[in-house]
Amino acid sequence: MSESMSMAAALNPPKTPFKINLTPALPPPPTSSALTFKPNNNFPTLCAAAQPQQQEHAALLDTLLNSTRKNQVLHSIRTTSPFNCLSETNLHHTVPALTSKTRGKVRDIYDSGEYLVLVTTDRQSAFDRVLASIPFKGQVLNQTSLWWFERTQHITANAVVSTPDPNVTIAKKCSVFPVEFVARGFVTGSTDTSLWTVYNKGIRNYCGNALPDGLVKNQKLAKNILTPTTKAADHDVPVTPDEIIERGLMTRADYEEVSRKALSLFEYGQRVASEHGLILVDTKYEFGKAEDGSIMLIDEVHTPDSSRYWIANSYLERFQNGLEPENVDKEFLRLWFKSHCNPYEDEVLPEAPEDLVCELSWRYIFLYETITKSKFEVLSSEEPIHERISRNVASALASLK
Repeated sequence: MSESMSMAAALNPPKTPFKINLTPALPPPPTSSALTFKPNNNFPTLCAAAQPQQQEHAALLDTLLNSTRKNQVLHSIRTTSPFNCLSETNLHHTVPALTSKTRGKVRDIYDSGEYLVLVTTDRQSAFDRVLASIPFKGQVLNQTSLWWFERTQHITANAVVSTPDPNVTIAKKCSVFPVEFVARGFVTGSTDTSLWTVYNKGIRNYCGNALPDGLVKNQKLAKNILTPTTKAADHDVPVTPDEIIERGLMTRADYEEVSRKALSLFEYGQRVASEHGLILVDTKYEFGKAEDGSIMLIDEVHTPDSSRYWIANSYLERFQNGLEPENVDKEFLRLWFKSHCNPYEDEVLPEAPEDLVCELSWRYIFLYETITKSKFEVLSSEEPIHERISRNVASALASLK
């Protein structure tokens, strides 16, 4: 669960934001391995993509693994970011209007009275702890979320007020539901609460979802499901819909409305991702309630931090051959740490190799550019990033008075 749970936070966006045999749950491969999602009884199914898209999507893997653009970005990462990585902020010391700071795993949240200032840092979290700092990550997450916030208003409102800096979102306050809505379309994952981890242990009813026998890792589910979690101490705990209501975490009406919104957001995200040659495998959403009682989407949307993405064009072939899908998220970082330590129990973790850190940074930027069809702007490091953010936030808050 993200840091927004630790404070009454919320994110109406700005107009200009700065991988055997196949079972019935996974249909036989179409004539082309390019995939797209289309709605079928409110859930996506796999089908062949149009010919022009096939060619474009087939080139995605080459772009991800070996391309001029990748070399350009890696050069920027290695020459610029080590001196300008945003691992910590202290805006409450540099911006007079900010009175307090709450430090999450990734975001630093500041209270300005009427609004919240959410700064997305370059800290990388997994296994309920911070693993490393990833160059440009905060900027990617913030700008990716803003792109999705703007395009999902037909499904649900959100509380974005402005984005004065590539790493910053100013948001309205709201009452945050103490539940994360995790939407899943595939049996996969490596963390303790991931669907494949619990399924592989023999669990066949998870968060109120009945799961059939015979599923294999990375297989597509017959339909999308929600596996809600809530917070206990410093880790996420799976809960059923009935438990959510019985424990008073949400009313039944609120839970049903948020569930509908979460599944609609996920289906929409899957369709958009498919149009861009990707599979949105799973993701998580957080919601809050405004003073007028309306429900709003908060935190982040369909980012490589909150979501798992695979390359669509290579998925079926790799799945049929028992290979892991080509991913465009932090899963390979999780797998590296799991193979080198016990990330849940070891007090001191090994330092992530520089090449791995740079590769993850590139994959985040690759996802942003693939989804938004826009070039990621590598900002100049001439002005220290903390000074830039302080200046932009102070100016933005003054204009909101």
